[in-house]
Amino acid sequence: MSLDQEVEMMRQIPLFSRIAPAMQKLLCFGSERLTYDPGQVLVKVGDMADAAYVIIEGQAEVSVPSQRGTVVVNTMGKNEVIGEIAIFVDLPRTATVTAITKVEVLRISKDLFINVVRQNPDAAIELIRILAMRLVNTTQQLIKNTAGAK
Repeated sequence: MSLDQEVEMMRQIPLFSRIAPAMQKLLCFGSERLTYDPGQVLVKVGDMADAAYVIIEGQAEVSVPSQRGTVVVNTMGKNEVIGEIAIFVDLPRTATVTAITKVEVLRISKDLFINVVRQNPDAAIELIRILAMRLVNTTQQLIKNTAGAK
């Protein structure tokens, strides 16, 4: 994929859609493109965070350990961001993300990701919106799982 094609793809990702074209190019140029097969782990709970991932294609499930075993709290797909929480709080990963299908991602280093958010208020606001929606979805999933366990 050419740099122009990657920049066009970056424009489709809500988090990065309204940042300056030069910053979109920097993101593409500074990111690493990776592919994961079904069942392969993208990030593992407890690992230190050094990057965020944007799903280009495919689906991955987000799971957390619990007293009753592993609980799937979300399914992520195209244009969604994975792993951004841990890089902002300098804590180990809070969940494991596993490819359900073949998954293609852009791996964005911690420093580059934070720099983009710092320099682009629209990206920061979109990140807050994404995190808020993720919290709502996770809470609903946990309530559902708790109700089913009774």
